[in-house]
Amino acid sequence: MKISELLQTKEVTISCELFPPKKGSELKKAHEIVKEMAKVKPSFMSVTYGASGGISEHTVDLANEVQNVNGVLALAHLTCASSSRDKIQEVLKELEEHQIENILALRGDIPEHLEFPLPDQYHHASELIEEIRNFGDFCIGGACYPEGHPEAESIEMDIDNLKRKVDAGASHLVSQLFFDNNAFYGFYEKTRIAGIDVPVEAGIMPGTNRAQIERMVNICGAKLPKKFERVLQKYEDNKEALFDAGMAYAINQIVDLIANDVDGIHIFTMNNPRVAGRICDGIRHLV
Repeated sequence: MKISELLQTKEVTISCELFPPKKGSELKKAHEIVKEMAKVKPSFMSVTYGASGGISEHTVDLANEVQNVNGVLALAHLTCASSSRDKIQEVLKELEEHQIENILALRGDIPEHLEFPLPDQYHHASELIEEIRNFGDFCIGGACYPEGHPEAESIEMDIDNLKRKVDAGASHLVSQLFFDNNAFYGFYEKTRIAGIDVPVEAGIMPGTNRAQIERMVNICGAKLPKKFERVLQKYEDNKEALFDAGMAYAINQIVDLIANDVDGIHIFTMNNPRVAGRICDGIRHLV
């Protein structure tokens, strides 16, 4: 099933993100995480392509584990920042062979040790999206930044670039994390004014680890509301208390988003099935 079709139903989709291990020896543990994550029955699970511009050779394997072993729709990430055109073609063929038809096409983090772009690389996600569209019958998703991409000169320029992704063939969007729902609502309204009419899933990352949150905020440029900063400060020395407080904050965000008819919720689980389980349990009567 194509995720774009799933998002057009009246039900709110709840999806989870996980990332492949850096070492092949850890793949067994990753398979166990997928199995546990599948128990909460997410609408789909996305599998990243490697952090900080790295190439993950296990993305297809893990996406196959999600969909063809555990019966949950898989969304495989594909980035152009660290992949040649030949590599992209190779991965597309592998996904096709495994009947994985949903792809999240990203520029990705630019590797510090590599020149970008190289002659055989795509410059932008929109170029990758167009290539995937021409390759075969894939459902293509794109990324968006409610508070603007860190490299964009303005939110208006960022939305112009987002429109190029949609025009190139992106049929749904997944947002970067945010902690202020008003930022998402304002961004969503701007996309509609710009003629972007595809579904947008709201990206939520529960604040269960202060260092982890601050690292992600530095990467993506999301702002921390004062009320959320107070949560981090109050419970930073109590691991379990911070987990409970962070989950409560995230669930409150999701309740508000669902009440305002969000297209879907995408949970950045950081490979923690406990996070996915707590959220799905906390909103089980709302979806």
